[in-house]
Amino acid sequence: MELGSDYNGNSSVNNAMVELKVRKFGDSLGVVLPQEVISRLQTKDGERLFLVEAADGEYRLTAHAPDFEKKMAKAEDIMSRYQNTLHALSK
Repeated sequence: MELGSDYNGNSSVNNAMVELKVRKFGDSLGVVLPQEVISRLQTKDGERLFLVEAADGEYRLTAHAPDFEKKMAKAEDIMSRYQNTLHALSK
């Protein structure tokens, strides 16, 4: 299970497994994240997390919006292709 990744797709935890227990919270079910997971996701109370289903049916928990990584990859591609132009414009 991949617990999170940055906008380059580099996972912050590879092949780590954390067992979570499903608990009842009012009329809902939920899980409590251990402090280690909270630290690795760089999240805190009230922030959003995204549970993303991958093509292979696995799930990934991430602190980034699902389309954020794609947008950042595209931005980095543009910046690298137009590095000289962007440098000139920044003067």
